[in-house]
Amino acid sequence: MSPIVTATLVASNLGLIFLLMTVPLGLRTVRVSRVIAVNRQRLWQALWPLGSDAGWSGEILSAELLDGQGVSRIMLSWEGRDGKPIERRARFEDVVEGSRFSMRVLEDTALDASFWKDYRETAELISEGSGTRVTLGRTDRYRGVAFLVFRYFAMRRELSKLERWAMTGQYRKGGWFEHPLSQVGFAVLSALILWPFFGLHLGGLALAAILTSVVALHELGHMAAFRLMGHRKARMIFIPLLGGIAIGGRPYNSRFEVAFVALMGAGFSAFLVPIVIAASALAGSEGHKGAAALLAALAGCAALFNIANLVPVWKFDGGQVLRQICPGPVALALASFFLLSAFLAVGWRAGFSSGFLLATGAVFSILSLLTMSSGVKPRYELKPIRTVDRFAIAGALLAVFVIHGCGVLWASAQLL
Repeated sequence: MSPIVTATLVASNLGLIFLLMTVPLGLRTVRVSRVIAVNRQRLWQALWPLGSDAGWSGEILSAELLDGQGVSRIMLSWEGRDGKPIERRARFEDVVEGSRFSMRVLEDTALDASFWKDYRETAELISEGSGTRVTLGRTDRYRGVAFLVFRYFAMRRELSKLERWAMTGQYRKGGWFEHPLSQVGFAVLSALILWPFFGLHLGGLALAAILTSVVALHELGHMAAFRLMGHRKARMIFIPLLGGIAIGGRPYNSRFEVAFVALMGAGFSAFLVPIVIAASALAGSEGHKGAAALLAALAGCAALFNIANLVPVWKFDGGQVLRQICPGPVALALASFFLLSAFLAVGWRAGFSSGFLLATGAVFSILSLLTMSSGVKPRYELKPIRTVDRFAIAGALLAVFVIHGCGVLWASAQLL
């Protein structure tokens, strides 16, 4: 890609990341409304957490009123870090039986109380003809539009599932967005969006498909790590242009778990890159130059993508690993400086210009600043990492970095 195209792609990603994760939106209320052809009382018993049908979706396991001030204890089916259901304490206000209520979360066993400081949810039911207009509202303080948009579509889905349940008595889990076929479609869309950046020809399409495959393999590594850490559910979601994200089935339980899951994205590909390099060399020795070049491009793309993910940016895998294994801010700063310097050194040896590398370092610094305040604080501190595990993860990080660094240097020698 030309410098102008590269700069455009990087600037677009930075702008999207700022818009999705960082831009301050203040206190916002999201509302969705739908008329459901069912009587109001049946819907009230489903939406009211203390109602007889509150478990219609399987989300609420039990709920009980604790005092006369509207404080209640709600047990949710979502797994906490200990594998047990999350327990939530909430206060109900403005309750009109059969018509409306609002709820504030006081605390739960998963997230710090500060997460719920500005959160409020409401439900209102109004008879309309032979049906009922249901209006749901969620108020919160947002940074970035991603979570706001997520809540909007989550509420739309909740109303759709409520309508289906009310009409048929059946609840259907999941939805079209996370369906495997939808995710394959998003992956194809991601490749098509990337295609113009590599040139609108067959070679450009191949490179776009390779990059999309590399992202999928990276997230597959995270999913495998989640499974090894005891997450009974793990899934991957493709986000066109921005890449993909692997999601576990419960909150993290320990610092070792965070570091292991973060490292396994690049760690999984570290097993594949040497195999692809060997296959490329074999194809070249057999005279299959096209296949050899394609495999070399795959190895180079995988190595470069994964080594870039190990850079110590706050939300990148490398940053997450270093924050778990470094015993203090001084050690974290030194390790971050060493890792970023090593990355830039690999880029210099691979033939990238000094100006490009300086710009890359600046971009990574900006990314770290943009994303450092986007984390969610857990209710309780994660279990500390043992010294032996700290050194094991550090050694694995170094090994994965070296493998991908060698992959970048090898591919640059073959393709440049």
